[in-house]
Amino acid sequence: QVQFVESGGDYVQAGGSLTLSCLVSGNTISINGMGWYRQAPGKQRELVASISIRTGDITNYADSVRGRFTISRDNAKNTVYLQMNSLKPEDTAVYYCAAGWTIGSPNYWGQGTQVTVSS
Repeated sequence: QVQFVESGGDYVQAGGSLTLSCLVSGNTISINGMGWYRQAPGKQRELVASISIRTGDITNYADSVRGRFTISRDNAKNTVYLQMNSLKPEDTAVYYCAAGWTIGSPNYWGQGTQVTVSS
């Protein structure tokens, strides 16, 4: 099993910034990809960004956040980050950290952290 500790969710005004953190522990040896997903009320959960764990050189972003959000990882700290800039009200959602054996295919999910952006 894989355990997550997510943090950084908050209430922020449009145009502001937040950084989400996801500390991963447990059976992580088989984890090759991690990502952040989000789910807004009444909508399906969607990919925000994903990253390869081994090298960090493979990243993928949703079109709606490309250029504003940056995913990164610190393997020494077993932590994945999501830097979010120029936040918009439509970014309001519960953000979930996820880990998988392959990039973009989660096998484990965190509990989620709320991000609320006011207009």
